[in-house]
Amino acid sequence: MERRTFIKQSSIAAAGLTLLPAGSLFASGKEKVRLGYIGVGLRGRSHIGEGLLRDDVDIVAICDTQESSLKYCREQFTKAGKPLPQEYTGGLDAYKRLLDRKDIDAVIIATPWQFHHPQAIDAMKAGKYVGCEVIAGLSMEDHWDLVHTSESTGMPYMTLENVCYRRDVMAVLNMVRQGLFGEMIHYEGGYQHNLREVLFNDGKHFAGHGVEFGPNALSEAQWRTQFNVDRNADIYPTHGVGPLMHYADINAGNRFTNLVSFSSKARGLAAYVEEMAPGNKNAKINYKNGDVITTMINCANGETVLLSHDTHLPRPYSLGFRVQGTKGLWMDVAKSVYIEHQSKQDDEWDGEDDWFKKFDHPLWKKYETNAEGAGHGGMDWFVFNAFVQAVKQGRQTPIDVYDSVTMSVITPLSEKSIAEGNMPQAFPDFTKGKWATRKNSFALDDSGF
Repeated sequence: MERRTFIKQSSIAAAGLTLLPAGSLFASGKEKVRLGYIGVGLRGRSHIGEGLLRDDVDIVAICDTQESSLKYCREQFTKAGKPLPQEYTGGLDAYKRLLDRKDIDAVIIATPWQFHHPQAIDAMKAGKYVGCEVIAGLSMEDHWDLVHTSESTGMPYMTLENVCYRRDVMAVLNMVRQGLFGEMIHYEGGYQHNLREVLFNDGKHFAGHGVEFGPNALSEAQWRTQFNVDRNADIYPTHGVGPLMHYADINAGNRFTNLVSFSSKARGLAAYVEEMAPGNKNAKINYKNGDVITTMINCANGETVLLSHDTHLPRPYSLGFRVQGTKGLWMDVAKSVYIEHQSKQDDEWDGEDDWFKKFDHPLWKKYETNAEGAGHGGMDWFVFNAFVQAVKQGRQTPIDVYDSVTMSVITPLSEKSIAEGNMPQAFPDFTKGKWATRKNSFALDDSGF
């Protein structure tokens, strides 16, 4: 991949845009951000790749318990012609020695889910900005801990939810804010992705071979599959709900008030193992997590939200977005938009492309070239850039701790609802009432925030 220039000046003039470009960017603050990485498996190395392409980032330290991951990292640095970072390894608490360093401004956490909460807590107490992969915590208490620690230390915490920066998602955000859909009524999203080849492998290939998980497997199959054995919940809600929160102004004039969740029976993972390796012991496991988890959420302003977690069955990838108001809607599965009195034909879909070209978000129009070749269609560049710019400028992250825990706490809430026979669960107000007066500041312009 050719090296991308960090700041590229470009015009964002486009028909249909009312969002304004930012003023003078990066006028003050740090020239470079010194990063430490906790967890450099596949996802961590993706973030390493983004950092290596930037002149305003120095990656000074990495931590991982597996030599194979550290080896891959060394190859990344060598290929990029960058000095090797200091390595921390040797046990689960090795990251604490990394946090002791006074020359690190921020950490990227990309470890298995069960480690996110304690590592983020320790990082904030050490005075570091935290950019953490999903999810934030496993229990209700974990999420409150993160809020209290961020508030008491003054250190920002950002869930690195990249789908918030997906190009079509941001174009729809622009359309919502300009009133194209009218008054907003209903939202849908989720994580609908056949993960069977990720949840099992043969210990030699990352995906597509074998039916092992746990210590005999590689990468996510070492740890992620166990959550499907142990928990019956929406264990991955953030890809779907993260963008919907920005459409609905959650924690900024609106809030989630309660939810109820339902689980189907669990058959998909056992059936997959039996098909791939008849008689294998992993086909006989009682996987607790239902194949399709459905969660319905009420909002204080009267909107409804429908989330789906569907990763155990054969299906094409889709996040299932539906954004609907009194004047029209967008559905990502159909790749279609309908706006009453503006679409080409009454009660017939328009293809989304023409609408998205007209309402492309200024952030994408400005930084499209920078994001070329970045992971997940470019959105990885945007979420990484947003975090780095917050650290450089010493300001709050665009996805703050309240947003982070709100999108993540759906996991324990959905688990409790299902366990109690689909009983509604009150949604915690992590802002302690500040949601009523807070303003939505996510991606208001082309500044990266």
